Amino acid sequence: MSIRRLPVYLLLDCSSSMIGQPIEQVRQGLRALLDDLNTEPMAIETVYLSVITFDSTAQQLMPLTELMQFEEPQLKARGATALGAALRLLKDCLEKEVRQNTEDQKGDWKPLVFLMTDGMPTDSWKEVADDIKIQKRANLIAFAAGLGADVSNLKCITEIVLKSDELSPGALKAFFQWMSQSILRTGQSVQVMAQGTPVDLPPPPPQIQIVP
Repeated sequence: MSIRRLPVYLLLDCSSSMIGQPIEQVRQGLRALLDDLNTEPMAIETVYLSVITFDSTAQQLMPLTELMQFEEPQLKARGATALGAALRLLKDCLEKEVRQNTEDQKGDWKPLVFLMTDGMPTDSWKEVADDIKIQKRANLIAFAAGLGADVSNLKCITEIVLKSDELSPGALKAFFQWMSQSILRTGQSVQVMAQGTPVDLPPPPPQIQIVP
């Protein structure tokens, strides 16, 4: 019998506004996230990770992969902010990669999706955002990094939006640390939570606020 996986998708804004220190902080944050998860037996057993980046287009740099086999992708900052393309790619990946319940076996746990952006979308995104919100195929958490990110746009995608007014190393590092805590807490709680229960997230660090 195959194990029930906890799929985790990272949607990372790699547009040109992330050039320099911000993209380097994202690289370091991803490294730290992998280090944290790889010390936890529960995560090693159940967490499967995928990275989708978006600039002028969107690309899945890593398909859904178990932690022990996961290789850190090369992140480069360039181009515009094709959030719509990233959401469409996410929707495709959720349909193709996440196992559904069948008569013979239980499917994967409901995926966690972490979307980080520092800017305004440069393509059409509302229609696919509505689809994702209506279908409820994943628990999606959005992070508005810096004053250039539009919180009201992100609220159209998900109810769970966090923000930091600074696009600073401290804020990006804190977000990735919070992300690893959220993944671990979810992995521990999904086995006792009823299906459809809201995802159990830890309180955010001082640099980051929950948008009401």
